[in-house]
Amino acid sequence: MSHPVPGSTPRTRIRRLPDHAVEDRAALHAVLDAGLVGHLAITGADGQPFVLPVAYARDGERVLIHGSTGSRLFRGLAAGAPTCLTVTLLDGLVLARSAFESSMNYRSAMVLGSCTVLPDAEKTAALDLLTDRLLPGRRGDLRPHTTKELAATLVLALSLDEASVKISAGPPDDDEADLDAPIWAGTVPITEHFGTPVPAPDLRFDLPAPNYVGTWTR
Repeated sequence: MSHPVPGSTPRTRIRRLPDHAVEDRAALHAVLDAGLVGHLAITGADGQPFVLPVAYARDGERVLIHGSTGSRLFRGLAAGAPTCLTVTLLDGLVLARSAFESSMNYRSAMVLGSCTVLPDAEKTAALDLLTDRLLPGRRGDLRPHTTKELAATLVLALSLDEASVKISAGPPDDDEADLDAPIWAGTVPITEHFGTPVPAPDLRFDLPAPNYVGTWTR
Protein backbone atom coordinates (compact mmCIF):
# COMPACT_ATOMS: atom_id res chain seq x y z
CA MET A 1 0.00 0.00 0.00
CA SER A 2 1.44 3.38 -1.00
CA HIS A 3 1.40 6.36 1.32
CA PRO A 4 1.55 10.08 0.53
CA VAL A 5 4.96 11.73 0.32
CA PRO A 6 5.67 13.92 3.38
CA GLY A 7 4.79 17.53 2.71
CA SER A 8 2.60 16.71 -0.28
CA THR A 9 -0.73 18.02 1.05
CA PRO A 10 -1.75 21.69 1.16
CA ARG A 11 -1.68 21.66 4.96
CA THR A 12 1.79 20.09 5.23
CA ARG A 13 3.60 21.79 2.35
CA ILE A 14 6.62 23.61 3.80
CA ARG A 15 6.67 27.22 2.68
CA ARG A 16 9.18 28.71 5.12
CA LEU A 17 12.71 27.50 4.21
CA PRO A 18 11.42 24.89 1.76
CA ASP A 19 14.99 23.72 1.09
CA HIS A 20 14.85 22.10 4.53
CA ALA A 21 11.85 19.98 3.55
CA VAL A 22 12.49 16.25 3.14
CA GLU A 23 10.05 14.36 0.95
CA ASP A 24 10.97 10.87 2.08
CA ARG A 25 8.94 8.55 4.28
CA ALA A 26 12.12 6.85 5.50
CA ALA A 27 13.22 10.22 6.90
CA LEU A 28 9.82 10.63 8.59
CA HIS A 29 10.19 7.20 10.18
CA ALA A 30 13.78 7.97 11.25
CA VAL A 31 12.84 11.20 13.02
CA LEU A 32 9.93 9.57 14.84
CA ASP A 33 12.03 6.54 15.80
CA ALA A 34 14.79 8.75 17.21
CA GLY A 35 12.45 10.65 19.53
CA LEU A 36 10.89 9.63 22.83
CA VAL A 37 8.51 12.54 23.51
CA GLY A 38 6.17 14.34 21.14
CA HIS A 39 3.77 17.24 21.62
CA LEU A 40 0.12 16.66 20.80
CA ALA A 41 -2.24 19.59 20.25
CA ILE A 42 -5.97 19.73 20.86
CA THR A 43 -8.51 22.50 21.26
CA GLY A 44 -10.75 22.14 24.29
CA ALA A 45 -14.52 22.50 24.28
CA ASP A 46 -14.21 26.16 25.29
CA GLY A 47 -11.87 26.94 22.38
CA GLN A 48 -8.72 26.98 24.53
CA PRO A 49 -5.82 25.23 22.76
CA PHE A 50 -3.65 22.80 24.73
CA VAL A 51 -0.38 21.05 23.91
CA LEU A 52 0.28 17.73 25.67
CA PRO A 53 3.75 16.18 26.00
CA VAL A 54 3.30 12.47 25.26
CA ALA A 55 5.42 9.37 25.03
CA TYR A 56 4.78 7.63 21.72
CA ALA A 57 5.86 4.74 19.52
CA ARG A 58 5.73 4.39 15.76
CA ASP A 59 3.92 1.25 14.63
CA GLY A 60 4.41 1.05 10.87
CA GLU A 61 2.48 3.90 9.30
CA ARG A 62 0.87 5.10 12.50
CA VAL A 63 1.91 6.46 15.88
CA LEU A 64 0.59 4.97 19.12
CA ILE A 65 -0.12 7.16 22.15
CA HIS A 66 -1.59 6.21 25.52
CA GLY A 67 -3.27 8.19 28.27
CA SER A 68 -5.82 8.05 31.04
CA THR A 69 -9.49 7.41 30.35
CA GLY A 70 -10.07 10.09 32.99
CA SER A 71 -8.30 12.75 30.93
CA ARG A 72 -10.74 15.25 29.43
CA LEU A 73 -8.30 16.03 26.62
CA PHE A 74 -7.63 12.39 25.79
CA ARG A 75 -11.36 11.75 25.67
CA GLY A 76 -11.61 14.58 23.16
CA LEU A 77 -8.90 12.99 21.05
CA ALA A 78 -10.67 9.63 21.32
CA ALA A 79 -13.85 11.30 20.05
CA GLY A 80 -12.04 12.32 16.86
CA ALA A 81 -10.99 15.91 17.56
CA PRO A 82 -8.45 17.14 15.00
CA THR A 83 -4.90 17.14 16.29
CA CYS A 84 -1.29 17.84 15.42
CA LEU A 85 1.68 15.83 16.70
CA THR A 86 5.16 17.32 16.53
CA VAL A 87 8.52 15.76 17.33
CA THR A 88 11.71 17.85 17.37
CA LEU A 89 15.27 16.64 17.84
CA LEU A 90 17.81 19.37 18.56
CA ASP A 91 21.24 18.50 17.14
CA GLY A 92 23.18 21.69 17.69
CA LEU A 93 23.40 25.46 17.91
CA VAL A 94 24.63 27.35 14.86
CA LEU A 95 26.69 30.40 15.75
CA ALA A 96 26.79 32.84 12.87
CA ARG A 97 28.50 36.22 12.77
CA SER A 98 25.14 37.91 13.30
CA ALA A 99 22.22 37.15 15.56
CA PHE A 100 19.92 37.18 12.54
CA GLU A 101 21.76 34.32 10.79
CA SER A 102 22.38 32.28 13.96
CA SER A 103 20.11 29.25 14.20
CA MET A 104 19.83 25.61 15.21
CA ASN A 105 20.46 22.28 13.57
CA TYR A 106 17.44 20.05 14.06
CA ARG A 107 15.24 17.26 12.73
CA SER A 108 11.49 17.69 13.05
CA ALA A 109 8.29 15.97 12.03
CA MET A 110 4.69 17.14 12.07
CA VAL A 111 1.68 14.83 11.74
CA LEU A 112 -1.89 16.04 11.19
CA GLY A 113 -5.13 14.10 11.50
CA SER A 114 -7.51 12.58 14.01
CA CYS A 115 -6.83 9.71 16.38
CA THR A 116 -8.66 6.42 16.44
CA VAL A 117 -9.20 4.34 19.58
CA LEU A 118 -7.64 0.90 19.62
CA PRO A 119 -10.16 -1.78 20.63
CA ASP A 120 -9.60 -3.80 23.78
CA ALA A 121 -8.45 -6.79 21.72
CA GLU A 122 -5.46 -4.75 20.45
CA LYS A 123 -4.72 -2.74 23.59
CA THR A 124 -2.33 -5.14 25.34
CA ALA A 125 -0.16 -5.63 22.24
CA ALA A 126 -0.06 -1.87 21.67
CA LEU A 127 0.99 -1.16 25.27
CA ASP A 128 3.67 -3.83 25.00
CA LEU A 129 4.93 -2.18 21.82
CA LEU A 130 5.07 1.17 23.60
CA THR A 131 7.04 -0.39 26.46
CA ASP A 132 9.48 -2.09 24.10
CA ARG A 133 9.97 1.15 22.20
CA LEU A 134 10.55 3.36 25.25
CA LEU A 135 12.26 0.78 27.52
CA PRO A 136 13.88 -1.80 25.18
CA GLY A 137 14.23 -5.20 26.84
CA ARG A 138 12.09 -4.29 29.84
CA ARG A 139 8.78 -5.92 28.98
CA GLY A 140 9.94 -9.44 29.78
CA ASP A 141 10.76 -8.44 33.35
CA LEU A 142 7.39 -6.91 34.14
CA ARG A 143 4.19 -8.47 35.44
CA PRO A 144 1.21 -8.56 33.03
CA HIS A 145 -1.16 -5.60 32.79
CA THR A 146 -4.07 -5.88 35.18
CA THR A 147 -7.69 -5.61 34.08
CA LYS A 148 -7.99 -2.42 36.11
CA GLU A 149 -4.95 -0.86 34.43
CA LEU A 150 -6.23 -1.71 30.96
CA ALA A 151 -9.66 -0.26 31.77
CA ALA A 152 -8.03 2.99 32.93
CA THR A 153 -5.94 3.39 29.79
CA LEU A 154 -6.82 4.76 26.37
CA VAL A 155 -4.58 3.77 23.47
CA LEU A 156 -4.87 6.01 20.43
CA ALA A 157 -3.46 5.64 16.93
CA LEU A 158 -2.62 8.54 14.63
CA SER A 159 -2.04 7.80 10.94
CA LEU A 160 1.12 9.12 9.27
CA ASP A 161 -0.68 9.80 5.99
CA GLU A 162 -0.54 13.59 6.43
CA ALA A 163 2.89 14.59 7.65
CA SER A 164 5.90 16.74 6.92
CA VAL A 165 9.60 16.51 7.73
CA LYS A 166 12.06 19.37 8.07
CA ILE A 167 15.79 18.98 8.66
CA SER A 168 18.39 21.69 9.17
CA ALA A 169 22.06 20.74 9.29
CA GLY A 170 25.43 22.27 8.56
CA PRO A 171 27.51 25.36 9.28
CA PRO A 172 26.39 29.00 9.46
CA ASP A 173 25.26 30.70 6.28
CA ASP A 174 26.59 34.20 6.86
CA ASP A 175 26.16 37.17 4.57
CA GLU A 176 29.23 37.75 2.42
CA ALA A 177 29.66 41.17 3.99
CA ASP A 178 30.07 39.59 7.47
CA LEU A 179 32.78 37.06 6.59
CA ASP A 180 35.62 39.48 7.33
CA ALA A 181 34.33 40.28 10.82
CA PRO A 182 36.67 39.02 13.61
CA ILE A 183 33.91 36.90 15.14
CA TRP A 184 34.10 33.14 15.73
CA ALA A 185 31.50 31.20 13.76
CA GLY A 186 30.64 27.51 13.74
CA THR A 187 28.41 24.90 15.34
CA VAL A 188 28.08 23.55 18.86
CA PRO A 189 26.71 19.98 18.77
CA ILE A 190 24.10 18.91 21.30
CA THR A 191 24.03 15.25 22.35
CA GLU A 192 21.88 13.14 24.67
CA HIS A 193 22.96 10.12 26.68
CA PHE A 194 21.63 7.83 29.38
CA GLY A 195 23.27 8.19 32.79
CA THR A 196 24.16 5.66 35.47
CA PRO A 197 21.06 3.79 36.76
CA VAL A 198 19.94 4.83 40.27
CA PRO A 199 18.13 2.10 42.25
CA ALA A 200 14.73 2.86 43.79
CA PRO A 201 14.97 3.66 47.52
CA ASP A 202 12.41 0.95 48.29
CA LEU A 203 14.18 -1.80 46.29
CA ARG A 204 13.85 -4.87 48.54
CA PHE A 205 16.45 -7.07 46.85
CA ASP A 206 20.14 -6.56 46.21
CA LEU A 207 19.80 -6.54 42.44
CA PRO A 208 22.05 -4.98 39.83
CA ALA A 209 20.55 -2.85 37.08
CA PRO A 210 19.44 -5.00 34.13
CA ASN A 211 22.08 -5.53 31.45
CA TYR A 212 19.79 -4.16 28.76
CA VAL A 213 19.86 -0.72 30.37
CA GLY A 214 23.55 -0.54 29.52
CA THR A 215 22.78 -1.05 25.84
CA TRP A 216 20.46 1.96 25.56
CA THR A 217 21.84 4.76 23.40
CA ARG A 218 20.64 8.13 22.14
